[in-house]
Amino acid sequence: MHADFIRSHTRPLPVPSLPEIGLYQADEVTRLWLMTEAELSQHNLSPPFWAFAWAGGQALALHLKQHPDLVAGKRVFDLACGSGLVGIAAARYGAISVTANDIDPFSEAAVALNAALNGVDIAFENGDHLAGPPPEVDVILAGDICYEKAMADAMLTFLRAARAKSIAVYVGDPHRSYFPSEGMERVGRYDIATNTEIEDRAVKAASVWRLI
Repeated sequence: MHADFIRSHTRPLPVPSLPEIGLYQADEVTRLWLMTEAELSQHNLSPPFWAFAWAGGQALALHLKQHPDLVAGKRVFDLACGSGLVGIAAARYGAISVTANDIDPFSEAAVALNAALNGVDIAFENGDHLAGPPPEVDVILAGDICYEKAMADAMLTFLRAARAKSIAVYVGDPHRSYFPSEGMERVGRYDIATNTEIEDRAVKAASVWRLI
């Protein structure tokens, strides 16, 4: 059902800043958002973040393209993965395994469709991992996780616990107000082409940070 919905309301399009990667994306953002909001609210589910290539995720994926050594031969976990863009980039650029995670069941379907579209294998774990221990991986990647303060705080607490276990952590963020740069090292800055219906400008600056 979820996969059929995604196929009906999105279409495969290149990611603006990484056109070699395709994703099922929404053409008419407002129409899809309102349609899914009405449907998903009946089931207490999230808005359709999986239908868009957000600036922070694009920046992180682009950073992996330019620095494939960060993931090559490593076990990777894509936290709050949405469309799966970052995990797909990790798989394309040499990760030995990739697991995507999100609380939205539509995201699971989107990741499966997008992984197949790009010819990569990605495992999926649903549910909220933030209250549990970090996964047994080498690298955790997270794009666009700081759009709300409470969520940003919970995410960073989880990521700091992972870093304490010697897991490398990289975060992509388009300079949102709730992003806490303390304890972070900026390792890349990119001008990302995006959609003015979901962001405030057509080209948005975004940075990639390493948790230290």
